[in-house]
Amino acid sequence: MAGHIQDRWYKTETDADGKTVRVKSDRHGIGMRYRARYVGPDGTEKSQSFPDGKKRLAENWLTKIKADMDGGRYVDPKAGRTTFRQYAEKWLTAQTTDPTTREPVSVQIRRHAIPYLGTRPLGSFKPEHIREWLGELERALPASSYRRVIFASVSAVFTAAVEDDYLHRNPCKASSVKAPAPGGQRVVPWTGTRTFAVRAALPEEYRAMVDLGAGCGLRQGEIFGLPEGEIGFDTGWLHVVNQVKVVEGKLVFARPKRDKERDVPLSDRVAHILKQHIEAHPPVSVTLPWQRPDGPLVTKRLLFTRADDGPIRRTDFNTRLWKPALVAANVIPKPKAGDRHQAAREHGMHALRHFYASVLLDAGESIKALSAYLGHTDPGFTLRVYTHLLPSSEGRTRRAVDSVYQGMDSAPHGPETAQS
Repeated sequence: MAGHIQDRWYKTETDADGKTVRVKSDRHGIGMRYRARYVGPDGTEKSQSFPDGKKRLAENWLTKIKADMDGGRYVDPKAGRTTFRQYAEKWLTAQTTDPTTREPVSVQIRRHAIPYLGTRPLGSFKPEHIREWLGELERALPASSYRRVIFASVSAVFTAAVEDDYLHRNPCKASSVKAPAPGGQRVVPWTGTRTFAVRAALPEEYRAMVDLGAGCGLRQGEIFGLPEGEIGFDTGWLHVVNQVKVVEGKLVFARPKRDKERDVPLSDRVAHILKQHIEAHPPVSVTLPWQRPDGPLVTKRLLFTRADDGPIRRTDFNTRLWKPALVAANVIPKPKAGDRHQAAREHGMHALRHFYASVLLDAGESIKALSAYLGHTDPGFTLRVYTHLLPSSEGRTRRAVDSVYQGMDSAPHGPETAQS
């Protein structure tokens, strides 16, 4: 790196005798005296000004720049002055992930990070600033699991900034910064009594939704978007090929979560219920854009629609139908006049998938098969979520020993008899 320090208060001239002498410049005594200059990796000149009496600081600055270049930690000072808000907005605009994924990440960054971190230049971030932000976040959001998701999104912004040479390390990955703990609550499946009480409390035309969640493990959006043609009454399989979801405030048809189409065993009882539902409430043709609000229009004959034959929006269904059913089944209390229903995240329609998982595991189904039926990408994730629902080893031991003694006389026998 070619670098030098310019003293702007003096200039070099040649006198009448041909000697070079230093004389005061027109800037003498005005503004910053020293300007440290170097040529950056991009071939352009960079500089930083320092006041009178601070030449040593200018020298140290150049020394650090050179060390950063040699060590691969160099960051253009101009880039380092970019604020978190400026870079985060640029990062969000450039995202190419699924629109459904982009939307919550955008909310997380704009609502919970930019108001706290937005005005700070990227090059000035230290771990202490992230620790302070996490403290504010904890006071605003008690749910540790959601804070952990927000933290991961902010860390992703910093990682991209490091890779784009806006700063040389991610402050979220410092050893002194502790990510919010993952949610520690175990899944507690509904009982059969509760599941069917909620089913009975729903309007008759929507009761089969419960059977698709509790009997086939479908997600809410997959239930809303289930076409008649994907039900294999003859084959005993249900093909999960799409869902209804919200993108940029608009309803669209889209592939299932993580683009995982799957086949789910269709029990005789659930098949019978679906046949009865179709006879009583014939499927309705619904046209929606595919994947994006501006995507090509696709028409599907859906099992469940609104009263006006339109597609079902999750928030409307949850507020007007699902939560009143939870109240009727004594899952949540009835709200006071003028109040909203209480938050009941653990009692959303996802509870039906947990019930489905608990039924299969109790019957001895494998984690690998359950993971496939639920549409998880990794059986390890399924195991982490539901491992506490697996039949215990001690229970299997008791049953194994009991089976040896089953049918034996009540009279005492020695070990030889048991072995025989």
